[in-house]
Amino acid sequence: MPDDDNYYAILGVGRNASADEIKKAYRQCAIKCHPDRNPGDQEAEARFKKCAEAYEVLSDPGKRQRYDRFGKAGLRGAGVHDFSHVDVRDIFSMFEDVFGFGDLFGGFGGRRGRRQGPQPGQSLRCFIDVSLEDVLSGVTKTVRLSRRERCEACGGSGSVSGKRETCRTCGGQGRVQHGGGFFRLVRDCPHCGGAGTVITDPCATCGGRRFVTRKRTIDVQIPPGMEDGQRIRYAGQGNAGEPGAPRGDLFAVVRVQPHAFFDRHGRDLLCMLPISFTQAALGAKVDVPTLEGKEEMEITRGTQSGDLYRLEGKGLPDVQGYGRGDILVQVVVEIPKKLTRRQQDLLREFAGTEKKGVLPQRESFLEKLAGYFTQHSQKDEPPS
Repeated sequence: MPDDDNYYAILGVGRNASADEIKKAYRQCAIKCHPDRNPGDQEAEARFKKCAEAYEVLSDPGKRQRYDRFGKAGLRGAGVHDFSHVDVRDIFSMFEDVFGFGDLFGGFGGRRGRRQGPQPGQSLRCFIDVSLEDVLSGVTKTVRLSRRERCEACGGSGSVSGKRETCRTCGGQGRVQHGGGFFRLVRDCPHCGGAGTVITDPCATCGGRRFVTRKRTIDVQIPPGMEDGQRIRYAGQGNAGEPGAPRGDLFAVVRVQPHAFFDRHGRDLLCMLPISFTQAALGAKVDVPTLEGKEEMEITRGTQSGDLYRLEGKGLPDVQGYGRGDILVQVVVEIPKKLTRRQQDLLREFAGTEKKGVLPQRESFLEKLAGYFTQHSQKDEPPS
């Protein structure tokens, strides 16, 4: 078995694998290790869940970049699920873009031949748009969705009388066979859909379908520190299942919107702050934006373009409650493109006062440059 910390090895792909290659590898790995194909094999189930963990990281550009740079330790606080405690069915719902809801593996994973008992309802997905300010404090969002509800008029039976009759096409088996000998095709009965029974007096409300579509409003609570793309599971808020079976779940996918000032890096926020060359040279006190208002920060004398300042504890909270990150302020020294005559004269006067040691990096560069040219000129001289 591959190293549990090497997600690329777990999925059997190279570090330069494309998103499509990663998705294909995950699907193959999940099908191979699925518990239905390996009944009673705990190792296969553990591997199945490990594949899901690897796919969650490598399919997300932000998480993949952090993993590539810092390894598994760099994912702390990035919202990676602990799949060892997640039910297999929930993994399907979380990655429906790979498998699709319902009959996830074309009959492998949802049904096994004829239906075995009442079928649970399908899970639903919704998207929740939040701002960084919402991520800081947490927020409650109202979601309006359409979901399948059991018909109240017939109690979910689909029949006025509540009775069903044995399907004459399949004789109540739910399956029909085509062909004979070696080449036989067995599939669900096209008349009863595999149920083995049919309705002869359909309900006028649901038309015998047993379910109707209703619009519902659900309050979704987004806790502080959520990452873009993270999912929140609301059990029993999906489509209704068949009588005697539970509802599906609702998965709320968080989408963090871009911010006017900040780029997010886990719990830390990066802010680019333009300052003038006089502020950089002489030092200054400037106002810096935070998610809770502006804050005064001191620019030290001699600051260079690209220098980083840190506002500790002003970043985003960890979703697990491990404290807040920082705001990293990267200063960008802005050189004016237009100067008045007076400003030009003052700068020329300043340039005339520059002495050795004022610009150590430039002086070091010029010394190296002079030595470089001297060395090459000596090579080019003809031998005496």
